[in-house]
Amino acid sequence: MTQDNSTKKDKRFAVHIDKDLEDLIPGYIENRQKDIISIRNALEKSDFESIRILGHSMKGSGGGYGFDEITRIGASLETTAKDKDAEAIKQWTEKLSYYIDNIDITYD
Repeated sequence: MTQDNSTKKDKRFAVHIDKDLEDLIPGYIENRQKDIISIRNALEKSDFESIRILGHSMKGSGGGYGFDEITRIGASLETTAKDKDAEAIKQWTEKLSYYIDNIDITYD
């Protein structure tokens, strides 16, 4: 893969994870993919409380697994859910989805 093109669509995210967590990471990523679906479903029902809880959970867990960006996105989802800002929630959910789809993990 090359990174000659600097457009956002081609951006990859290099993440270094402690080798001791290697067995846990696939499940963690899979759970975040499930969270994306849950957030979209909750948004259809205007269930902002469920979105707030999911965001709060991501905010708390991301950094512990080495995914500081998930922590940042989770915090933003939590805040926008408190504000009942559906458009911002959609944007943050798309950012999360893009991030998950474009991470390159190295285990150190």
